[in-house]
Amino acid sequence: MLKQPNMIRIKIIAVFVSCLFVLNLIAQKKTTSKSIELIKQAAIQEIESNHDQYKGVAMQIWNNAELGYKEVKSTALLQEQLKKEGFAVESGVADIPTAFVATYGTGKPVIGILAEYDALPGLAQQAIPEKKGIEGKSTGHGCGHHLFGTASVAAGIAIKKLIEQHKINGTIKIFGCPAEEGGSGKVYMVRAGLFNDLDVAIHWHPDAENKITMTSALANSSAKFRFYGTSAHAAASPELGRSSLDAVESMDYMVNMMREHVPQETRIHYVITQGGKAPNVVPDFAEVYYYVRHPNKDQVKQLFERIVNTARAAALGTETKMEYEIIGGTHDLLLNKTLGEVMQKNLEQIGGVTYSEEEKVFAKKIQASFNYSHPSIETSDSIKPLRTEIDAGGGSTDVGDVSYTVPTVGLRAATWIPGTTLHSWQAVAAGGTEIGIKGMMVAAKTMVTTAIDLFLFPTLIENAKAEFLQKKGTYQYKSLLGTMKPALNYRD
Repeated sequence: MLKQPNMIRIKIIAVFVSCLFVLNLIAQKKTTSKSIELIKQAAIQEIESNHDQYKGVAMQIWNNAELGYKEVKSTALLQEQLKKEGFAVESGVADIPTAFVATYGTGKPVIGILAEYDALPGLAQQAIPEKKGIEGKSTGHGCGHHLFGTASVAAGIAIKKLIEQHKINGTIKIFGCPAEEGGSGKVYMVRAGLFNDLDVAIHWHPDAENKITMTSALANSSAKFRFYGTSAHAAASPELGRSSLDAVESMDYMVNMMREHVPQETRIHYVITQGGKAPNVVPDFAEVYYYVRHPNKDQVKQLFERIVNTARAAALGTETKMEYEIIGGTHDLLLNKTLGEVMQKNLEQIGGVTYSEEEKVFAKKIQASFNYSHPSIETSDSIKPLRTEIDAGGGSTDVGDVSYTVPTVGLRAATWIPGTTLHSWQAVAAGGTEIGIKGMMVAAKTMVTTAIDLFLFPTLIENAKAEFLQKKGTYQYKSLLGTMKPALNYRD
């Protein structure tokens, strides 16, 4: 049996050793925290040091302003940036000539960043604070996808540098995603299994404020309905004609009557894309392009079938022939609060967009063109708090289909003047200036720092996957597009 003094001595030594262990853990934690901060700063510096290069890329895509599935120059430019940095690039994926997947690194985790680059029809606009088109052009980046794609590539390259320097381990993938504007490009990429090996997908979108995307999206189906009739002289022999335009107008009338008898969250919009060439010729061909949206994807399927039935009835009543082509179909957005909280912290550390005096003048002129109330221009420098209540939002995105495949997180960055709406000439104008570039840089830095957290802390990914599975429940993903091939000419 040990004597009492020896027992006391042993206890003192044990306490001393325990204290050393705790102090060592504290020191390790501080060192780890400091190391992570240094890694993030290195990534941020990498992006900042290439500001002019990325601005040049974004402005080239802004000038290209290529429509969905026609983004030949834009996708080539982004792929070139990635190839120069040593990414393995596979182009023409999912039967889409302008889609690509760029990969760097090996092993887990595998983090994906989404990149978009398609423009919109009818939105050509100079980078000035008054509505003025560009001679000889009709398209414009009213949703800022020139900034979207460039920021995503910039973030991916910064991650690549860290993997190359052995500061982080894993794989980074950049997904070149065409035709988000109605073409549902990502849906075909999901269907082809291109996202199956991802642990997390990261995305962003231009906006008029800085915030994490914690608002869902509306599920959506779209189609072009084509009617074929019989031409005739509208005055000399109208009885011989069967008007395809009559069929379109009959369909539109029935759909508009149907609006009273659909769930109130439903959104239905259409545009007559072709309706004849001359009033004195009975049109033998007409086409109408429809969207139907609802927060619930199953409701969208039912509503779409009702719209198809109105087209069938219109053809029957006008003695014309009808066919339709499905153009797009997207899921709602499955949100992930675990990932949202990680990205929120990084966005708050990066901060918002600060205008120069010259930019303030530009911003005030833009706001003077609004015919509605709007926030002050200073809000571009603030960060919105993370939302806790979730609603369906008002738009649709093919990111929704990605979010039902892998845990997904995104942000919005202030690339436009506060109060600006998407798909407007004001959005195109600001996106062609340094104001847009500043927001793009906020997005790139937020995405890269969020990715770093995910690479370094596997438990974040585990928690995000657990939340993903819990929210997805028993639902087995199924594309709303069925087995149809991409509608590569939907903008024609």
